[in-house]
Amino acid sequence: MNTTNMTQETLEDDDIPSVEELLAMPEEEYMSPRQLKFFKHLLLEEKRKLLEKAAETTQALQQENEVTPDWTDRATIEEEQALELRVRDRERKLMKKIDEALERIEKGTYGWCEETGEPIGLRRLLARPTATLCLEAQERHERLEKLQGG
Repeated sequence: MNTTNMTQETLEDDDIPSVEELLAMPEEEYMSPRQLKFFKHLLLEEKRKLLEKAAETTQALQQENEVTPDWTDRATIEEEQALELRVRDRERKLMKKIDEALERIEKGTYGWCEETGEPIGLRRLLARPTATLCLEAQERHERLEKLQGG
């Protein structure tokens, strides 16, 4: 298992590779400081966007808290608020996964399957930066869940 850590904070922001550069890197550079910097930047940017949305939702809910005399309008507003809160709850769970991924970057375990110790793979991490399992391990988990009815 690779234990490269992100202590090389001397890398400049312009040293963050593009997706194309990332994918073109040789296998032996898997989870190198540059790759870790790329994923750290990606995760922090996603977290920033989620925090912005949460702030916008809070502000919108406070503004929409006006009394509406028409009960159908009020019901519509309440249903929209409930939907918005469900979306934010999902995003809150994603935020927790982002924080856990950032912690794995700091510990040097990011990008490595928690079950097998094998590389998760750059393409999988690009699609799902919070992934903790390689594709094969994830498929096994999903098959087991399906067999167990859950």
